[in-house]
Amino acid sequence: MTSTLTKGLIALLRLPYWMMTGGLALLTSLAITKGALSVEIAFLSFFSMAFITSAGFALNDYFDRESDALIKPKRPIPSGALSLKQVVAVAVILFVVGLSLAAWINQFSLIILLIDSILLVVYSAFIKRKSGFAANILVGILTGTAFLYGEAVTLGPNTIIPTVLPLASLSLYPIACGTIGGNILRDILSLEGDAKVGYPTLPQKIGNANAVKTAAVFFVTTGVLAPLPYLLNQLTVYYLPPILVWSALLIYASIRLVTSASSVQDVRKYERLITMSMMLLPLSLIIEALSPIIGGLP
Repeated sequence: MTSTLTKGLIALLRLPYWMMTGGLALLTSLAITKGALSVEIAFLSFFSMAFITSAGFALNDYFDRESDALIKPKRPIPSGALSLKQVVAVAVILFVVGLSLAAWINQFSLIILLIDSILLVVYSAFIKRKSGFAANILVGILTGTAFLYGEAVTLGPNTIIPTVLPLASLSLYPIACGTIGGNILRDILSLEGDAKVGYPTLPQKIGNANAVKTAAVFFVTTGVLAPLPYLLNQLTVYYLPPILVWSALLIYASIRLVTSASSVQDVRKYERLITMSMMLLPLSLIIEALSPIIGGLP
């Protein structure tokens, strides 16, 4: 019983996504400060956003319990590993703890995560069932807030609203367009299951070929705008090499997606390439954070 409960809880938390949210926020902070971030702030920023992320997944599982029973029966609720009350309790606890940790940093950080929390509720309870494309956009918006949060935690304990525009994180924000494109491709790959439970995803409305073209627009946008932090003098040349490789891969994959037959096999192939290439983003932020140690370049 205890083993089943533990496995269900771990599955509910979606721990790998902590690196995509809390990890991305932390790496943004380190890149902006060139590694000059206290251990306390690093801890608080990572876990506050990670807990809010897991709270969102728990909430999503609660609202998706009926559809998951049909297409994802191994999820914690349909498998019987966790009850509805337990999932709700976990979500509430995670939201409270995540927001409390953010408040410990500064009020601006709290405001960002509070908005994120509200959007996660709106996404799970309403948007996902009304429009798959709107849900894709909202997930992209939420992903982008990891950059804003990464800069917010560096602004000092008394910051409510910054007096100076957080340009570094805003210049990174367009990278979130890649998340939108990736979600559209994954909707193509899960078309049959989504149709079975009635999710109105973009591929169902406009077809796979047009959905692929839409996704390609978001990938190209990401590729073109990813170097923006360097061009706006917010990050240094150390950030640039992995980002330029990533941009080239995104644009290449976009061209291949559009010019291929847009079959499920093609979509799966290039979705995998795009997903693997995303590792170049955290690499670029890590190199930027280590730039004072690396030295030697202007």
